[in-house]
Order: sequence, then C-alpha cells, then structure tokens
Amino acid sequence: MLDALAEDEIVDYITGEAVKETPKEKVRQRIVRGLLHEYGIAVEYMASDFPVTVDNGGGRKRTKKADIAIFDSEEHTQDNLRRVVVCKPEPKNGNTVTKIRTHEQATKELDELKELMGNENVPELKYGLWTNGVDLFYLHKEIGRWGTTYEPRADWPQSSESLGSRSVASHARLRSGEEDMLRTAFRRCHNYIHGNEGLPKDAAFWQFMYLLYAKIHDEQVNRNGGAQFYAAFDEPFTDDGRGKIRERIDNLFAQVKNAYPLFSARDEITLSDRALAFIVGQLAPYNLADTEIDAKGAAYQELVGNNLRGDRGQYFTPVRAVRLMVDILAPQEHERVLDPACGTGGFLRETLAALLKQWRENEGIGDELDAEEQRERHRQRLKRYVENNLFGADFDPFLVRATSLNLMTVAGTQGNVYHMNSLAFPDGTLPGVEPARAEIRFGSVDVLMTNPPFGSDIKITDEDVLNRYRDGVAQSWTRSKETGLPVASSTPVTGVSPEQLFIQRAVQWVKPGGRIGIVLPNGILSNPGPSDEAIRRWILENCWVLASVELPVEAFIYEAGVNILTTLLFLKKKTDEERMAKDMGADQEYPVFMAIAEKVGVDRRGNPVYKRHPDGEIVLDYETKLETFRIGGQKRERTLHRTVKVIDDDLPEIGRQYHQFRVAHPEPGFTPEGTR
Repeated sequence: MLDALAEDEIVDYITGEAVKETPKEKVRQRIVRGLLHEYGIAVEYMASDFPVTVDNGGGRKRTKKADIAIFDSEEHTQDNLRRVVVCKPEPKNGNTVTKIRTHEQATKELDELKELMGNENVPELKYGLWTNGVDLFYLHKEIGRWGTTYEPRADWPQSSESLGSRSVASHARLRSGEEDMLRTAFRRCHNYIHGNEGLPKDAAFWQFMYLLYAKIHDEQVNRNGGAQFYAAFDEPFTDDGRGKIRERIDNLFAQVKNAYPLFSARDEITLSDRALAFIVGQLAPYNLADTEIDAKGAAYQELVGNNLRGDRGQYFTPVRAVRLMVDILAPQEHERVLDPACGTGGFLRETLAALLKQWRENEGIGDELDAEEQRERHRQRLKRYVENNLFGADFDPFLVRATSLNLMTVAGTQGNVYHMNSLAFPDGTLPGVEPARAEIRFGSVDVLMTNPPFGSDIKITDEDVLNRYRDGVAQSWTRSKETGLPVASSTPVTGVSPEQLFIQRAVQWVKPGGRIGIVLPNGILSNPGPSDEAIRRWILENCWVLASVELPVEAFIYEAGVNILTTLLFLKKKTDEERMAKDMGADQEYPVFMAIAEKVGVDRRGNPVYKRHPDGEIVLDYETKLETFRIGGQKRERTLHRTVKVIDDDLPEIGRQYHQFRVAHPEPGFTPEGTR
C-alpha cells in the first residue's frame, strides 16, 4: 500500500501504484475505469505502455507502445493481445464547446492507431481506440485474402461479445454507465449538436433531450424485445444506414409525444441524419435503467448546468450542498416531498438516491451486487414514490421539462412537476396550477427543500402576489424608538426579494411538524437592518430552527456562476399550540445546530481541493471495493484495493455531526406520528 502521494501523482487503477498526474494520464485512468465498469474487462487483463512490435516497412520491425493493452487472459504477451488504446491529453478549451470530429476528419489519429494494430502476426488484435477524452475513434480490424482493412465503429463490444455484423438492439446486452464515461458520452452528444450542427447551446440541449426521452421510452416499452433505439455496427457511417436510424427514431419519438403531455406537435427532431446517427451510436449501448443514479445525475446535471442557467436569479444548487440538505432532512418513503422552485430537479433526484441507498442498506446488499430481481424491485419502488410522494414546481417551462426528464432518467416516470408561479399559488393562469391544487394543498407537505431565486434586482412587485404576504414578510419595517425592535410601517411595501416570500410560502406548504430546508443569502440571517431582523423574528415565531450551515463562496461560484455567500437554513413548522405558547410565556428553549463550512471540495475554478497533512502531503484513504464484471459470459468478482486522495469537503462531516447532535438533542416541538 502507498503511504503518500506526491503533489503531481495519482494512483494507477491497473497497478495500484503511484504514477505522475499528467493530462494524458488523466485520460488513461478514465478509460481504464470505463473498460472495467462498462465493458467488463478486468484490470488484470490490462497493461499500460505495453510494447507492440509493428511493421516499419521493407521487412523492418520496431516497437511501439500501446497506452492501454487488453489481453484475453492475465498472461500479458503479444500473442494474447486483443485490443489497444491510444491516449492523448484532453484539449485545453476551458468551458468552450469542442467540435466533435468524425472518422473522416481524423486521418492522422487513425493512421497512428492503424500502425499499432497493423501487425499481421497478431491476427486476434482486432479492436482499437484512439481518444483524447473528447474524441473517441473506434476501429475494427479484419485480415482478409486481399490484406487488412479497418472499419470504423461507434463502439466496442463488451468483454464477452463480438460485434460482428449484429445490431445493438437487445437491452439484455446493454451496459450500465460508469460516471465519467457516461458524462463524456452526454457531453459528446451535446457538443456534436452544438458544434457540428450550428445550433445554440440551449437548442442543442433540447434536441439531445428529445433523444434521451426516446432512449428511456424505448428501454421501458421494448425491454423484452423489439428495441428501436439502436445503431447497427456500420449504420452511422453510411447514408443508407443513417436513413434507417432516422426512420426508427422518428417513429419512436412519435410514440414519446403521444405518451408524455410535456411534448406537443411543435417538438421535432431537426438534426441531420449524420448527427442523429452519431447521438444514437453514443447512447444506444447504455442501459440507463440499470445505471446508478449518481452516474446519471452527474452526467445530466453537467449538461443542464451549462445550458439552462436562468437570468432571474436561478442559481442551480451544487450537488454537495444538495446532498447535505437531503441528509439532514432525511425524507422517508411515506413522506411527501416538494421543491417549489425545482430548477432542474437536483433536490428531487438526490431524495431518490438517498432512499435507494437506504433500501439497499436495509436489505444488506452492496451497490455492485444487486441482482436483476432486486434492481427491478427498486425501480418499481422508486417509480411509485415519484408518482405518489415527490413533487416539483417552477415558473420556467423549460426547467419544468428538465426536471421531468431528470426524474424520467432516474425512475422511469416524469412524476409531478408543475409549471406554475409558486408564489402566486393557489391562483395563476399557468397550466400546472390546476393539478397542483389537487395534489399539493397548503399544509399537505412533509418535507420542503428549495433553492429559490434570490436577489434585490429581481424583486416581486406584483400587487396580487404581494397581498398574499402582507400579514407576514411583505411589509415595510422601521425601528421602534422605545424598544429598538422592528415594527411594521404604515407605508405598504412595493417590492420584496423573492427569497423572502419563499420563506413564508414554504412554511405555509408544510404540515405542522413538517421540515424545511432552504438556501438563503447570508444577508437575511445577519444584516442588522429592521427588514431582515423582522424576517428572522417571523421565522422564530412560526418555526423551530433545526440547523444553520454557512457555505463558503466556492460552493456556488463555479457550478452556479455566482459570487455570493449563502446559508442552508433548516426549519420545522410549529403547531398552532406551539406558536401560542410564546405569547403565554411558555416558550421552549432549545439548542440549534450551527456550522460553518470552510471547504467544499473545490476551489473557485472548480478544481478539486484535497486534504493535506501538516507537512503538506496529500491525505490518502485506502479503499476496498468488490468489483463485479463478466469475462467470457461468466460473472466474476474482484476485490479492488485502491489508494485515493481525500477530497477536502466539510459538508459530509457536518452531516455526521448533525446526526450526532440529534442523538443528544432531539428535535424540538411536535413530531408527527410515524415520521422517521
């Protein structure tokens, strides 16, 4: 085992030894993980920098190294060599969308790969991949009577399969997505549409969304045969093949529009045949239903975060903060959960991930060992929960669609996501208001989590909306000369920041004893002015304060693009009797959990931040994990021992400290029967 890593070192996934962390090595390690988790190729069957004898012309031979060599056994010899990978550093483009090249545009790269594969003395070396982490060019080698040919491929077969001439049409043969590889696939799809089709980023995202819906729908309705979302091995590379893909996908998307009311006749797939074939080739090999929620969520969130940031204070919540809020509020399977400003659905998705983790722990199964029957049972359980107990709403119709697709990706159902103005509920003219009135009446929610839009430049000035909050936070405030306390002014307030109204709206929506988690700018909780103090007093009159967790600026500056200090505030709604107790002098004193997070795992540019020893060396953790994969069609297991750098993130520890705090100090006030 390694005792320490140097500043510029990472742990090799194949050997477990330290290697220099170069841009090329980062790509190689990502590919190796994908080969194990997605293709079922054991790391014992891989080698880095393996020397391959190649023909230099004129009968001369020389040695060329394969960045990743893959064998058919643990015997690493050239005779056993079956696949090779050429790895290059990822292009340095920052956040710029990179145009995805085709095989025809990658002559130099493919010549390098062909040279490595071209030794006819190794006839079983039939598959090659050239990649820089953005471009992936697959080749299949055939040695025939008239020489060697190289055919482009959209993908590789798994370890126990041969592509041959078959089409990837059986979900039984599809693979679960590994997080980095699935994220890369999603990003490649979007970048191809944006960079190669000339569409704006948001339009590219919606075209991708249509195809992702079609893929998920196909997995559901054609799970036992007759899949339509596939590309035969050569179809993406011929006009006739692309036309066949177009026909299948157009028919499939027509089914999607009939099945889901989110879509209308105006929604059309407008991509060229070439682009459509590329996307289908990227997505078709994946079994999204069996892919872990975290992997799907990370891949999906990367796209929506870059393409759907709004201009009305819609700062999407970083996933680490989302997970802490879900961890502290701990929604249970019988509880109704609502996010009234759901954005792209991060809180709803993480609620499902937490429930699934809880079920697995209760059943004593690990993430890698779920049998098909267990996975299907959990899928159905998640689907029922989404349909009966999980709710979202947003003013932006595009974000409503994005959240619905997020839930569809995770649970196979679009759930209950309403297009409406939550601050005007139960009134309003938007189409989500009517169904929301029936499902999420005030006082009917157990757990509310939200990151509302906030900012003084987007104040709510609509009188019809403000009048709903005149008895609470929507007032003008001054200070009493006698007491120094805030008092309501006779002058009506004409504009209020939306986050202030969302506090009152959240309290209205939950049941007595219901729990609230809300992201707020620090000013509400710390500014000395009478308006902010009045809001704090309103909160204390109507709620028990469970916890307050202050976040550093790094929490939002990279993922959400906003430079602001925020706090996660956790509340519990008081009953009428508990509110009256204060007026009668019987108010309960109680401790409040408070924490300040100094590190959240990333710096201002989004780069990972690691824990360090006093001497400056990075802190390492020793990870033991049981990996499962298939070799030759047979399921195998391997205990993987790895040394990993420890991310410097205070939020998981804050979550643990909160639960310890609750052991010593139970929640104050009324707790509804049957909760937690």
